[in-house]
Amino acid sequence: MIIESPDAASAPGEGDSAKEIEGKSPRQLAWMHLRRDKVTLGAGVVAALGILIAIAAPILVKLGAIDNANDTHPNLLTDSGQTQGAFSGASWSHPLGVTPQNGSDLLDRLLLGTTYSLVIAVGATVITLLLGTIVGIISGYIGGKTDYWLGRLIDLVLCFPQTLMLLALAPTFVDLLSNRFGVPAGATAHATFAILVLGLFGWPLFARVVRGQVLSLRQREFIEAATSLGATRRRIYIKELLPNLWAPFLVYGSLYIPQYISAEAALAYLGVSIQPPTPTLGNILNAAIGYIQTDSTFFLEPAIVIVVLVLAFNLLGDGLRDAFDPRSDR
Repeated sequence: MIIESPDAASAPGEGDSAKEIEGKSPRQLAWMHLRRDKVTLGAGVVAALGILIAIAAPILVKLGAIDNANDTHPNLLTDSGQTQGAFSGASWSHPLGVTPQNGSDLLDRLLLGTTYSLVIAVGATVITLLLGTIVGIISGYIGGKTDYWLGRLIDLVLCFPQTLMLLALAPTFVDLLSNRFGVPAGATAHATFAILVLGLFGWPLFARVVRGQVLSLRQREFIEAATSLGATRRRIYIKELLPNLWAPFLVYGSLYIPQYISAEAALAYLGVSIQPPTPTLGNILNAAIGYIQTDSTFFLEPAIVIVVLVLAFNLLGDGLRDAFDPRSDR
């Protein structure tokens, strides 16, 4: 009788492969979390579709597939300027109907409006993230008096009422952009003004987030190693700190975009954003307010588009924040 030793019995055979225990990086853990989060994935699909529409709409105008901002169909309106038929005069040629007073195709205006609204939102987000990153990295890494004075600058910017500044500065700065800096007058000048003001007044909160991240990172071994090897501050900022800040970029970028989409709609209501006939989601909705009683479809359609876009980006931002948070339940 052959008696096997406990070690021999428990040892794997030569043909068996032992399971490897592999550590996962934060990116891999975040992706695992996102794959299980169906709500965030769905929101990401809707947000990506909105961006795709924003890119495609001007191309479709060039190809003649959709109407441009100035095309009208007055023959589809009554003598009083109201739409004919139910649902804003919806038909096979105009699936979402037409607008009162001028008869522009509402679907085409919503497609182009998405383009202009997202251009403003994304442009302002880029400025916000850029300024917030620069100030946050410098403040958090250098510390001392630099950190103190940059903190006071953040407090000062936060004190300014953003909406009031937009209303007060709009006429002067739009003319300045056109006359002094050569920005084309009209929609381009108003869009540039909205992007600059939203971005220049929106960066302080993100700067504080970046500063907090850098205060933690500057104590890490790889920063101390780079410093001991004589790396310049510029190299530490770009090569060492910046690659470790991609998670806040994704999260706050996806949260700033819907915030600025809503801000553009509010600015259109106040009359300081892009004005018709150039469409944005905000000025389409603003034009529809006067027709809530007589043509509710005209009001509901741009309102639904704004709600869907803002909700999609907000859900995406919340999902990314949970995925990149090491304290969340993965």
